[in-house]
Amino acid sequence: MPMHNPPHPGEALRLDVLPALGLSITALAAHLSYSRGQLSTVLNGRAVISADLAVRLELAGLGQARQYLAEQGAYDLWQARQREHPSITRLI
Repeated sequence: MPMHNPPHPGEALRLDVLPALGLSITALAAHLSYSRGQLSTVLNGRAVISADLAVRLELAGLGQARQYLAEQGAYDLWQARQREHPSITRLI
């Protein structure tokens, strides 16, 4: 069953993982060799977790890339279903 209003996967990193590790966004970005600005937009839910970032997080031992991408997909799908769409009828 799909989750109701799933959180953006970046939020868990920002709210749970960074404090547990005692890291700042700047420190994590440097560790991942990733742009601090881009990481900040992901952690604040304004950008998606890309496959590249998911792999970097996995290499750092912060979870599995597939899980980050699955969470991002669930978030994106829920968001898309909340928007208005034109009237579309089933083809079959």
